[in-house]
Amino acid sequence: MSTTTNEAVTDVAAQRKAAVQALLADARTIIDEKGVTREALAAISARLLELATHRALFDSADFPPPQRDSGDTSTRYRLNPGEDGFALYLNSLLPGKTTIPHNHDTWAAIAAIDGAELNRIYRRTDDGRDPERAKIELAQEVVVRPGVPIAFLPDDIHSIHVGGAEPTLHFHLYGRPLETLTGRLGFETDTGLIVRYNATHMQRATQAVG
Repeated sequence: MSTTTNEAVTDVAAQRKAAVQALLADARTIIDEKGVTREALAAISARLLELATHRALFDSADFPPPQRDSGDTSTRYRLNPGEDGFALYLNSLLPGKTTIPHNHDTWAAIAAIDGAELNRIYRRTDDGRDPERAKIELAQEVVVRPGVPIAFLPDDIHSIHVGGAEPTLHFHLYGRPLETLTGRLGFETDTGLIVRYNATHMQRATQAVG
């Protein structure tokens, strides 16, 4: 039988914090040098992939998914709580979790530790002049899984769909904290309506893990 001591737990927490701060410092340098571009997001995604290899620091036992009978489909952990600017989360989604198409109102990069998540990427086909309605069409599908990241510019539109039998555990890095993204839009595919995604569809609770 193995025994986990308080010293071991503290050591893991210290290593995790150092790894998160190093990732954020690198991301800030990349954005400062390259701007908010697809080139910059590719570099940040590669850095997130490297962080995802440190599985001992981000074990699912420390970042569990919601209970399957709880009514929740996702749990979101903020890894740099209290900081302005860039926000790093670790998300665990249950199979069956889906979202409507939405943008982010900031850049985003996502990389997986465990589990697969289908991302459907859309393009707008209307002229964008109606602030309440939009037409979108499917442009591409990407399955985010270990070794396969994805990244989005602020106006890119995607939806997520988790299948299979196991929860996901994915890093989500944003240019601003999710709670501040008041311009984030959702697109109702059945009605064509544009909605304020944070107000209507985002799970509000975030657990802080410093």
